[in-house]
Amino acid sequence: MRPIRILVDSLADEDALNAQMTNARDIMSRLDTARFHVSTFFVEKPDARLTQRSATLLIQLPRRRQTLRILREFVWGRHDILFYVKTSPAARLYLALRSKRFDKRIVIGSVESQSDLRNEPTIKPEQVYVWERTVLRSDFLFSNSCAVKASLEREYGLPSEVVPTGVDTKFYTPAWDRPANPRVRVLFVGSLRPFKGPQVVLRAAAQERDADFVIVGEGIMAAELEAQVRDEGLTNVEFARGLKPPALREQYRRADIFLFPSRWEGSPKVILEAAACGLPVIARRDYKPETAVDGQTGYLGGSDDEVLDNLAKLIANPELRRDMGRASRAHSERFDWGLITRRWEEIFERLAPRRGAVRGT
Repeated sequence: MRPIRILVDSLADEDALNAQMTNARDIMSRLDTARFHVSTFFVEKPDARLTQRSATLLIQLPRRRQTLRILREFVWGRHDILFYVKTSPAARLYLALRSKRFDKRIVIGSVESQSDLRNEPTIKPEQVYVWERTVLRSDFLFSNSCAVKASLEREYGLPSEVVPTGVDTKFYTPAWDRPANPRVRVLFVGSLRPFKGPQVVLRAAAQERDADFVIVGEGIMAAELEAQVRDEGLTNVEFARGLKPPALREQYRRADIFLFPSRWEGSPKVILEAAACGLPVIARRDYKPETAVDGQTGYLGGSDDEVLDNLAKLIANPELRRDMGRASRAHSERFDWGLITRRWEEIFERLAPRRGAVRGT
């Protein structure tokens, strides 16, 4: 039996660190080569795991004017499934013009955030418009958490199936035997936007002067946050930007606590990465993260004040940090990319026959 042919609407470049793109590469690299042929795009240097994978076609794109090349592959490519549709001009054109009567291939979209995008001020109306006309027009939708599934149904009346985001538990591992930090080290990783809560991290740093805080990320608040650190004399705060996975892993391993006060998420992969590295996680319960268990792997707070109270508990109690960190690591193993990819393989095999054979065969 011929393998199922999957076109993944993503970039395979090793330096493409967008969460959706790294997720796509993690899935592609683990798909069984005997059962799945994968095609995807790249601009410069593709991920080595994909260059070494058999049954893989890497399609090079120009630096500019990529839309027509991508669209040509959507229309004429020899695939059974188009997976991980992006909010791009090519996807918008294809899904607007596509005739399901003649194009029998499956389109799969992944929803990885809450669906009330219009309520988030940092997301532009035109971005919401394109998302609605690309991802939401897929034949089948998959949400990465139960809360995301419920949000999609509430906002748009659309059904979806839940497949969680995964983590590479062989790459993200604890450093149990490292020397203890002289001061408790608290880590935040995420884009520097208001809903992510980096301003809450600075508030924590002002309250917990005997602990050190590391903020890893880039975004529209960067200059504002750095100015606040200078103005308030927060000498216990440091910033890091643009870290590739090995350097980011070292930040997790050096930390004692992962603080993620974001209030609007899907299923943030940084929680899983921190958990896999053995960190207790403090997060908000607004989006009901299934990757953290309140009171076991850390704490989920209903407000910024509750988040900061929970942080103070962990800073004061090294035994609690240790126990929650070990529980966090064990919980993360339920989300290993190997397990999650097996779920995707089952889905691809279930859906591929529904629209018939690949074009041209």
